[in-house]
Amino acid sequence: MQATQLSVSDLNNPGVSWGAVLAGAAAAAALSFILLILGVGLGLSSVSPWSFNATAIGVSTIAWLAFMQLAASGIGGYMAGRLRVKWSSIHTDEVHFRDTAHGLLAWAVATLITVAVLAGGTRAVLSGAIDAGSGVAAAVSPAAAAGAGAAGTKAGEGSGANPLDYFSDMLLRAAPAPETGGTAADLRVEIGKIFATGLSTGSLAADDRAYLGQVVASRTGLTQAEAEARVDAVYARAAKAAADAKAKAQQAADTARKAGAHTALWMFVALLLGAFVASLAATFGGRQRDHERVLRHVTI
Repeated sequence: MQATQLSVSDLNNPGVSWGAVLAGAAAAAALSFILLILGVGLGLSSVSPWSFNATAIGVSTIAWLAFMQLAASGIGGYMAGRLRVKWSSIHTDEVHFRDTAHGLLAWAVATLITVAVLAGGTRAVLSGAIDAGSGVAAAVSPAAAAGAGAAGTKAGEGSGANPLDYFSDMLLRAAPAPETGGTAADLRVEIGKIFATGLSTGSLAADDRAYLGQVVASRTGLTQAEAEARVDAVYARAAKAAADAKAKAQQAADTARKAGAHTALWMFVALLLGAFVASLAATFGGRQRDHERVLRHVTI
């Protein structure tokens, strides 16, 4: 077995040239940011969080992400390999391994820098599922939302309105209109609370239905039977509107979940491609540096 001779400089120099790694990482991170801005400007990598769906990451976006990783990681890895410290009297296999490690380290540092700088943008892209999930929670609990709106209206807080005011107004419509009197605002708040409770439990209680019929009859001039029929019709429309809103929110949450998984999968593929290209480019840059040193010695 042939022994490898180490010089004094090899013993003093560390196996990792952090200066070359940081230089390559800085170049890769800067180029990634520039290409990202260019992609957004060209519309190739722009994803609107308001229209987040499973097809948001299209072919052009995937191709642009892959190109960004190829270009940025290739440049960063090549610089890390080309700028590294010369290792003399080191076996070729060891030099190849160290060059590969330098490229991988440059890619890793560049990725961390890019994530740190673009943390806000990354959150905006990947938070579609979180925002949609919040919408589902609001739709699942209409009683809480309606109760909060009713309390805010009664206390005179800001401009927040009860989402059931529309249905309350439908109950108070009169043909012909009776003499105005009483506190219509308080009645709307009370009706909104009764409707919200009925929507949360799934049905309108018999005593609530009778009470609402009396209120409607006193305000509209209808008979008790006609008033209760109007209560049933308006409550059915309100229940249908709440069910439709809940279904849409659940569909949006499921679509956002699929889009998040789709996006994460392609980002993983792009990052993995970048790691491979950076490692390969570092070995190429290292070989060129060693080749230049050999040619200079031969020329001298």
